[in-house]
Amino acid sequence: MNRFVLGAFGALVFVGIGLFWLQGRAEVEEAAPPPSVTEAVPTGLPSADIAGLQGPAPPEASELNQEQRRFFRYDRNRDLRISREEMLSTRTKAFRDLDVDGNNLLTFEEWAVATVTRFESADADGDRSLTQQEFAATAPKPASTPRCNC
Repeated sequence: MNRFVLGAFGALVFVGIGLFWLQGRAEVEEAAPPPSVTEAVPTGLPSADIAGLQGPAPPEASELNQEQRRFFRYDRNRDLRISREEMLSTRTKAFRDLDVDGNNLLTFEEWAVATVTRFESADADGDRSLTQQEFAATAPKPASTPRCNC
C-alpha cells in the first residue's frame, strides 16, 4: 500500500516539475527579442590575405608497442583502465560458440564435446595422440591486417 502512495506522490511531483519547466520555457521564449531583419546579407565570396601566415603543425602519431596495442584491444572506452566487463567482453563469442544449448551455462559436457571435436580434427593419422606437427596445426591463425589502400 505504501508503495502505491509513494508512487502516486512521486508521479505528481514529476508532473509538477514538468509543468513548471514548460511554463518557464514559454516565458523565456516570450521575452526573447524578435529576430533582426535588417542584417546585411553578404554578397560574394569572403576573401583574406593569407600571405605569410602559417598554421599549426599537424600532430604526430606515436607508434604503439605490442603491449600497448594489446592493452587498448581490451580498453574499449579508452579511460586507461581495463574493467572486468571490458576484459570479459572479448571472450563472449568464444563462450557462445561453446554454449550449444544457449542457456548461458557452460556444462562440462558442452566443453568436452568441443574439446574432443577439436582434438579429433587435429589428429590427422587417427592414432588418438597428437604429434608436434599435429599440435602445431591447432594454433590459432594470426589475424590478417588489411593493407592500406592509400
